[in-house]
Amino acid sequence: MNTKKDLLKEVIRHIDIKQHNVVALVDAMEHMAFSARDLNRAAKIYEMMLQDKECGVILTLAGSLFSAGLKRVVYDLVMNNMIDAIVSTGAIMVDQDFFEALGFKHYKGTPYSDDNLLRELHIDRIYDTFIDEDELRICDDTCAKIFDSLEPKPYSSRELLWEFGKYLEKNGGPKADDSVIWACYKKNVPIFVPAFSDCSAGFGFIVHQTQNPDKHVSVDSAKDFLELTRIKLNCKETGIFMVGGGVPKNFTQDIVVAADILQEDAPMHKYAIQITVADVRDGALSSSTLKEASSWGKVETTFEQMVYSEATLAMPLIAGYAYHKGAWKERKAREFQKIYQTETIGT
Repeated sequence: MNTKKDLLKEVIRHIDIKQHNVVALVDAMEHMAFSARDLNRAAKIYEMMLQDKECGVILTLAGSLFSAGLKRVVYDLVMNNMIDAIVSTGAIMVDQDFFEALGFKHYKGTPYSDDNLLRELHIDRIYDTFIDEDELRICDDTCAKIFDSLEPKPYSSRELLWEFGKYLEKNGGPKADDSVIWACYKKNVPIFVPAFSDCSAGFGFIVHQTQNPDKHVSVDSAKDFLELTRIKLNCKETGIFMVGGGVPKNFTQDIVVAADILQEDAPMHKYAIQITVADVRDGALSSSTLKEASSWGKVETTFEQMVYSEATLAMPLIAGYAYHKGAWKERKAREFQKIYQTETIGT
């Protein structure tokens, strides 16, 4: 098989946590050891976040997650009021979610491919997943089109992703029916991408700013930080559900310190769970343990749990456990997006 059509044949299917009741399985893990027991405790802490009526839940995402089949998990968390804000890498939100909302797909591949052949065929590889580079260029161009339509000025990534949701609302139709960006637009769940240029949107910026050198759209990362901190100030009790590490993890943990610098009363994150395969022994910040984060004044240590597991295994179990336990049914949507419609940022 050496044609593009042959290689881009089997579509990645997003797992549906609603179809798999894993409660009994995860409960049984409590009586096991190692990562199984850790995962059980993390699932219970996430359930505690949802039961706590004062707690706002922030989901952080890093790694190639939606291309791997986890998009529907996050979509269901948004639609069922199980998370209140998202902090993500740009690739997940734009190159993967927005990309699929435009009608494109990710495909099953193999890590044993001839990568030189893939390059010739305009196929990009994400370990054992393929993506059509020609379709990704359309995603780049669509980002530029959105930027062209906006008033030329600096924006936070939250504001720009709100515009992406608005674009899908107007143009997405059935192609976007499981898009996380679209779901967040409908549910007033803000999305932050602190490194917004590090994705397809960055190529869109290159086109947009080159064609509009004097007046153009740009990203204000400081405004991003302030807007996310506003969530902490608006909702004192917070819990974080972290998948992977990186900038999204640190950005979210730092809002506690930011609130303190502003001399506002904002306690450390009350609950925290992290799924990671990273080793902390090299001092890597993205993989720093949650207990270590407590020394920085970011995370309380009473309800924290590290889960050393690959995300496609652990996330459906933790999210599925919380979904089928049903605490979300009594939980009201916080609609943090409305903070920015009623408050003047920086005052």
